[in-house]
Order: sequence, then structure tokens, then C-alpha cells
Amino acid sequence: MIGAPRVHHRVADSTNQRAKELAARGAPHGTLVTADEQTAGRGRQGRAWVAPAGTALLMSLVVRELDGRTPLLPLAAAVAVCEAVESLVPAICAIKWPNDVWIDGRKVCGILVEGRPAEGWAVVGIGLNVSTATESFPPELRDTATSLLAAAGTAPSVQDALDSTLAALDRRLRTPAGALLDAWRGRDALRGRHVRWSDGQGVAAGIDDTGALLVDTDAGARVALDAGEVHLESGGGGLVRG
Repeated sequence: MIGAPRVHHRVADSTNQRAKELAARGAPHGTLVTADEQTAGRGRQGRAWVAPAGTALLMSLVVRELDGRTPLLPLAAAVAVCEAVESLVPAICAIKWPNDVWIDGRKVCGILVEGRPAEGWAVVGIGLNVSTATESFPPELRDTATSLLAAAGTAPSVQDALDSTLAALDRRLRTPAGALLDAWRGRDALRGRHVRWSDGQGVAAGIDDTGALLVDTDAGARVALDAGEVHLESGGGGLVRG
């Protein structure tokens, strides 16, 4: 079972940073770093990740024995978080490509995978809003972020969220690629919806077998996006930032 050895911090700059340092020094597969609070938490695209102390699951897991599956790690983590959440609260989760977990169109969890595949390791960082109150989010995020408490009216303890997430990750990190892709596709929040990115727009058409996002562009071509920022266009013409 993953999750041991475990290093817990009352306050850490970034659990991913601490886990990367341990991995570089040879920490074994399954090593877990957690924190009650982060002072320099990061999300994708270098954004700050903020949560009041004790209200979120803040964890980073060292993963070894990658076997060429590094590109699918973000997808495996997102599916695992969805399954963990749904085992704890009455909610249905979806995934905004590649790995933002949504409840009712609002982000409840961010995932950041970093590492050195050439050296055989990666770190899977997960930030799950558990009991965060809506008013605790920065004003610019209150319309797009949520927590288990805000979305479901109830929330488990952070420890229970950790236990369920580790159990789900343990399963999904060992799931064959085909089954994992099918599980992710069943939770795709973008398929069939109009999206924009830095130099294009079109209708999301699912993911390919590498995890890249397929988009049928307004110009009539199909493109595969393997990285970058994608925005969902809302019905009113605005953009929903994930």
C-alpha cells in the first residue's frame, strides 16, 4: 500500500517541493508528504494554490516503477480523486482536461505532476478542498472554486479524505492503460463543448490514447493538445477558467 513512509509538516512551503527533494535522495515508491498548510503551494501554469490551514488535503506522493506511463499519471490521479470523493460525500465528479476535478462545474481539486522520468521517479501533488468555506476562497475564485463542504453540505475529516485518496490511487496507479483511459473518458467535462486555448478554438472531442486532448477546430481540422491551458466557453459567451 502506498503512503509510507510518511513525512508530515504542520506548515510547508510546498509538499511537491519537499517530495521532490526526498525522491532525488532516493525515497522509495509510495513515500508520502503531507501538510496542514502550505505557504508556497503551486498549481498548473505556476499559479498559487491557497487554502486555510487544516481545511484541505495537501499531499504529494513519490511514484517510481513508471514503466513509460508518466503521461498517464495526471489522468490516474484525477480518476482516483473522483472515486475517493464520491465514496465520502454525495457528489458526482467530472474532470476538466487534464486533471482538474470538478463538482457542478467548480474546481474542488487540483493536481500537479512533476518529476524526472529519466531518473525513474515522479511526484503526484494533490490539493483537495475538504472543509474550506466559500468565503475563505480569494474573491476572484469564489465563482469557480468549491470544497466538499460547500458542494455536498458535509465533509469528511482531512485524514479520511487522505485514506480514501490513497486507496483509490493505489488501485488506479496499477490500472492497465486502456481501462484507465476509459475511466477518465467517462468523466470528461469538456467533450462536446467549445473550448479556447492560446492560439485556437474548437469543440473538444475527448482524449487520445496518450492522454492528449482532441479538438475539432473551427477551421475544420482535428488537433491534439498535449500541454497548455484550455478554457471552457460558457453558454453566455464568457470563459470558465479552470
